[in-house]
Amino acid sequence: VIGGNAAIPGESDAGATLDSLGRFFGAIFVGYGLVWLWAARQSPVPARVVRWLAAVFLLGGIGRIISLAVHGWPHPFQVSLTVIELAFPPVWFWLADADERASAERAQDMPPHRRPGNRKPQVTDA
Repeated sequence: VIGGNAAIPGESDAGATLDSLGRFFGAIFVGYGLVWLWAARQSPVPARVVRWLAAVFLLGGIGRIISLAVHGWPHPFQVSLTVIELAFPPVWFWLADADERASAERAQDMPPHRRPGNRKPQVTDA
């Protein structure tokens, strides 16, 4: 968002249109990162959100592969990002519901009145 095209390794000024596009996508990526932080702070971590975020990340890696096929090899830093974008999402898909499963197992081990959503009736001496 702040550095524009100057923040891209191996690139120089690409003009106002590409600079505008890069800064826009930089802001979108900041929002994407904030959603990851939000999801990670939930208890349990919402599997559906993790899967959507992983799918978006994987789609970015696929976009880089298409670019490679059309325009050739980018800067090595971009290649390393592509590897990350293709390798991590399958792991996230696999781990997505781990916290929800663990939370459900913990709830099953609790006495019924202590489980989330269940309350022990209050006894009053009226």
